[in-house]
Amino acid sequence: MTQQRTHSYPPLPAGDGPERRCGIEIEFSGLTEDDAARLIAETLGGDLREAGHRAFEIEGSALGTMKVELDTALRKAGARPLIEMGLDLARRVVPVELITPPLTTADLPVLDGLRDALRRAGAQGSRDGLFFGFGVHLNPETPEDPLMTARTILAYGLLEDWLHMANPVDPTRRFLPFVSPWPPSLVDALVSAPDASLDELFGIYTDHTQTRNHGLDLMPLFRHLDPERFDVVVPSAGPVSARPAFHYRLPDCRIDESDWSLRVPWDSWMQVETVARDSALLWSLCDDWQAFRYATGVLRREPRRQWAEHVAMRLGDDGQKTAA
Repeated sequence: MTQQRTHSYPPLPAGDGPERRCGIEIEFSGLTEDDAARLIAETLGGDLREAGHRAFEIEGSALGTMKVELDTALRKAGARPLIEMGLDLARRVVPVELITPPLTTADLPVLDGLRDALRRAGAQGSRDGLFFGFGVHLNPETPEDPLMTARTILAYGLLEDWLHMANPVDPTRRFLPFVSPWPPSLVDALVSAPDASLDELFGIYTDHTQTRNHGLDLMPLFRHLDPERFDVVVPSAGPVSARPAFHYRLPDCRIDESDWSLRVPWDSWMQVETVARDSALLWSLCDDWQAFRYATGVLRREPRRQWAEHVAMRLGDDGQKTAA
């Protein structure tokens, strides 16, 4: 079993409901998928089995069923010589992906211990190579209260530029279309309809974007809420696994850095959750956004920076608002 880290993780706000869990995806290089899968089984226990071409599952581990795969559609084409050659050539830029089941906050220190074991075995993150556009994706379960889900979406839209400033994204991921900012027009629409239902938010969101390549990807959530409507409204989205969760894709993976832990992306998302539950701050930011948009027009690079600095001022404490 892995040695647990000392990091503690504040729970996702749940009100009077059950604890909200969070699935996590970690992209990295430096290890093959089979070497990574064996290390996970050695570290967390469980039974290792192949689950497809260049894909593995570790069943019965300390964290449940873990998945490891080479993160490319090419692997699904099967084991043919030319495909295998292409996969081997692409390995420097195509990540291995570790996928967890939904975890509780008590599980996260165990996952952080595994992250450290992968680092010591040679796993490499976003900043270890020029073309390593690797990320950590959080999949927090949505709150039981649909209103809080809607306010979390609104809070992210208002905080996104600040999140980019507070934890700058690696240049490779910034220049490739992995975590493109939401269009300002989408934030305009969210601010103009702060009491929108999730059904209305489905329409607002898909009116302004048809891609999953954002720091917060809501396509899995909307497909969960209304799969038939989703297939009609977003036919170009490609395969989307429905799940009652946010898909937070913004954070870099810095698995090779000894002073980094999963607490970094966790704290980043918790800022969004905290602002969503601070009604006075949320409505103030909505008013500020409308005034800022009126003053600056279409947000270009410099106005985005100005808005991020304004949000930092609103949050106080050097841009940090501690989760309750």
